[in-house]
Amino acid sequence: MAMNEAAMRRRARIMRAVNVPMRAVLSLPFATPINTSLMLIFYAGRKSGKPYRQPVSYVRDGDVLLTPGGGRWTLNLASERPVQIRLRGHLATARPELVTDPAEVERLLGVISEKNPRATSFIPIPRRPDGRLDPDALGAALRHGFCIVRWHLTQQAG
Repeated sequence: MAMNEAAMRRRARIMRAVNVPMRAVLSLPFATPINTSLMLIFYAGRKSGKPYRQPVSYVRDGDVLLTPGGGRWTLNLASERPVQIRLRGHLATARPELVTDPAEVERLLGVISEKNPRATSFIPIPRRPDGRLDPDALGAALRHGFCIVRWHLTQQAG
């Protein structure tokens, strides 16, 4: 079942509140149990240049990290502009690739849900009885800015 607008706004308010202490925990320069599936990204606003720190979930897929990108923060990312991340307590540099092809997004969501089943509760795209994502809902999500961020590490975390 798709989330309605009120539920999505409520979840966004909760996430904004939760992100405050998460930024502090994820900023620690050592590994913690929480940063096994969460990392902190550092980026600048595309118009303002204002610095931001955003906690995001991730899974490792070979040499890359995958993050579901459902918020407005992804608008500030550009493939040619690497960003700093704090991964398992260590600073690293990564180049974001915004994946918006519906077939590839569905495949990558499968990888994410296999490696981190809890992540699916934060992705409001319903599945059909055969287990595939509802194509209309996926198309609507992509039109509203949903994507998968594929992070290419350019400088490995310590």
